[in-house]
Parts: sequence; C-alpha cells; structure tokens
Amino acid sequence: MSISSFPFGTLPDGTPVTAHRLENAVGASVTALDYGATLQALCVPARDGSMVDVLLGYDNPTQYDTLGGHLGGTLGRVGNRIGGASFSLNGVTYELAKNSGANHIHGGIRGFDHRMWALVPDDSRLVFTRVSPDGEEGYPGTLTVQVAFSLSDDNKLTIAYDADTDKDTLVNFTNHAYFNLNGGGSALDHVLQIFSERITESDATGLPTGKIMEVAGTPFDFREPKRVGADIGADHPQLKNGKGYDHNYIIATKRAAVLYSDKTGLEMTVETDLPGMQFYTANGLGERDGKYGKLRPREGVCFETQLFPNAMRCYGFPSPVLRAGQHLHTETAYSFRVR
Repeated sequence: MSISSFPFGTLPDGTPVTAHRLENAVGASVTALDYGATLQALCVPARDGSMVDVLLGYDNPTQYDTLGGHLGGTLGRVGNRIGGASFSLNGVTYELAKNSGANHIHGGIRGFDHRMWALVPDDSRLVFTRVSPDGEEGYPGTLTVQVAFSLSDDNKLTIAYDADTDKDTLVNFTNHAYFNLNGGGSALDHVLQIFSERITESDATGLPTGKIMEVAGTPFDFREPKRVGADIGADHPQLKNGKGYDHNYIIATKRAAVLYSDKTGLEMTVETDLPGMQFYTANGLGERDGKYGKLRPREGVCFETQLFPNAMRCYGFPSPVLRAGQHLHTETAYSFRVR
C-alpha cells in the first residue's frame, strides 16, 4: 500500500487543492481531494487487464466548485432532502437554506463537499477531518467529522464516517460518487440488481411523502438483474417525478446492490450498514466538461447509502438525530471484481 500527494490546482479564490492517491498491491488506486473530501478517481483492473477509472469527475478545482452535481463529494451535514428547509429539535425550529425549490438538499449552499478538509496522517488510509461550527448552514452544534477511504488488495473501497457533536443536531452523511464501469458513455446498459423490496415514495420535488411503495410489478423492481435503462422510460408517476430513477431504496441486508458491465467484465458490489440507498441515474447531469471530455445525463449511476430523506417530517423513518455525547460511526463499501 502506498500513498502519494500532488497539487491539483487552485479554487477561484486562490486556495490550493491537493490530491492524495492510495494505491494497493495490484495497482488499483483511489484519489481523493482535500476539497470536499471528494473521490476524484477510482481505477480498478478490467477483464483485459487495463485500468478503468470508474468514477465521473472533473479535471480541476474550479469545475468542482462551480459546475455542480456533487461529483464524488462527501455530503453533509445532511445528504439528500429536508422538506421545507427547516426542522424542529428539542422544541427549537432551525431554518436552513432553500436550495432545492422550497426544500434543503445536500447540506446547503456550501455543504461539506464545498469545504476544505485536513488530511490526517495515516499509513494505510486517506483520512480527512473538519470541524463544522455551530450554526454552519443553519445546523446546531459544533460537529467534528472524519471520513476515511481505504482500498484493500482485493479492490474493496471502504468509506468510514465518524462524528461527534457538542449539541444535538442532524447527521446523514453519504458520498455522491457517479459510477460508470466502462469509464464513460451511457450507463443505461449496465446490469443492476438491488436487494430491496420497497422504496420511499417521492413527490414531484423528489421529497419523500412518508409513504412506502412495494417495487413488485413496477419499473423499480431490480430484485432480479436487469439493464439500468430497461424500464427507465416507463409510464410510471414515480419515474416522472424523478425524471428517471432518483429514489431511496429501503435496504434490509448488508449487501445493497450489484452493478455489472459486460463490456469491461467489471462487477461492483455495494455494502452498507445503513437502512437506505438513493439510486440516481444522473438525470440532472446536464452536458458539461469533465474528465476525459464531456459529461452527459445518465452517464453515471449513484448509490448514495443513507438514512431516509425527509426523516424529520415522516413518522417511522430512521432518525438522523445525533445527540451530544453520542459517537456516530458508519461504513459503506464498494467491491470490484471481474467476471
């Protein structure tokens, strides 16, 4: 295992950004930026022995700062949506930025993926930390966060999140990596299996309503492997609401999903200790410059492991409240093999 660091350029305000690369014994590597604790590249061996970068991304910090999409970014304090951009906790109502219509999404105007993180010395992982001050983006409490990326010699990328707060607050971390097992082009021909029988129903703004929908008999049924794009154009109100797939799957087992490309032979397995996973087909990824040329809608797929969105307004959803004195630890892993 080796770790190297190199300059990645500067943000528009002149702040330098550094890339840190972790390489395993078989030559696979993960590259992360100290801007946003962002996964910028993930290179794994394909069937023909070539290395494929399976992440969509950008070439420089200005693109990450201005082009949007949260590509590979660590999202927080709360990834995904909060209805009405406000929540009540311990009898106090907290107002947040309305940055998704009337709702709040991905931590606000400057969520965690638009903040600088500090690299923590470690011989085998890329470990980033930051302190989110009380009141940042409207959230209560001073929150100390650590995100660690590790890459095993059998090509398993593990993301570990740790956090502590001095005041009760909300926490729902996730990573917004866009995966393409071919390294580019449409992701709709990838074959996907999701080990879930239910999703949380969403309204036209993508906000969960609190209702649970069975996937059986719907385009959302990926219990058996099928092409990502097989039913994406079906006449279903939930697909119309999301303009494709952009929904939280309820995960009951550690293994959440398996994605496969018959072009490269790469198979990716998603594992998590969290109860939800937002499956997103990059419907809103408008054409833009990116690594290796242009990025386009539906060129990647996201598996954002998480607590359920809009949980503070939906009875029975897992709570995102982190109490003062509690320690949060959660892990998600993406494993790669050839078949």
